[in-house]
This record gives sequence, structure tokens and C-alpha cells, in this order.
Amino acid sequence: EVQLVESGGGLVRPGGSLSLSCKASGFSVDDYAVAWFRQVPGRGHEGLACVAPAFGNTFYADSVKGRFTISTDLDKNTVFLQMNGLNPKDTAVYFCAAEHAPCLDSGLRVIEFKGQGTLVTVSS
Repeated sequence: EVQLVESGGGLVRPGGSLSLSCKASGFSVDDYAVAWFRQVPGRGHEGLACVAPAFGNTFYADSVKGRFTISTDLDKNTVFLQMNGLNPKDTAVYFCAAEHAPCLDSGLRVIEFKGQGTLVTVSS
């Protein structure tokens, strides 16, 4: 069974940091593009960062470039998103998704698999 499970969300003060994890099962992340997205209620999702180990690709959206870092632990079949310098505009549900293809900029062409998401709240 293919599954993506996110963890690491929570409440953080402005300027703080969080590290999100995306644990994959049922497929190998090194064969896929895995991207982090976020979604605010009533709005579409935004692709933040994408990594495709097999193609050597890593991309970031301008909104997070220099603040967020995507990385992988292929032994653990896990993709991480380190988020620094958080501000209230970063408040959203963050989810990871995968596609068996290269990244499309900071996102994917098609979301084949996605997790349930984890809530990140940035507030003082």
C-alpha cells in the first residue's frame, strides 16, 4: 500500500523554525519527485519545494527560497522540509506528494500520491 505520512507541524512564534517529515511507504522516494505543498482554507495549494533524487533536481518557490530547505534520507525513505524564519503568512496545512517523474519547478505535474497533511501555525 502506498502511503505518505507527514509529521512535525505545530505552533511556532514568528521568526521560529520547524522541521517537517514525510515518511513514504510502498514506493522508493529515490525513484520519484516528492514535493511539499501548503494549503490555506478556501485557496488552492502552493508548491513550495520539490526534490527528485533520480534526476538530481531540487527546486524552491520564490516565497520560501532561502528560508526552507528540502532534503531526503533515502535509507529511511523520508523527505524533510526544514523551515526557518517563519512568519504568520506561512500558516497553512502542509502536505507532501509524489509523482513518478521529474519535478515541475517547485511542484509536480500530477499528484499521484499525497499525505493527509500537518498543520503549521505561526503566531505570537
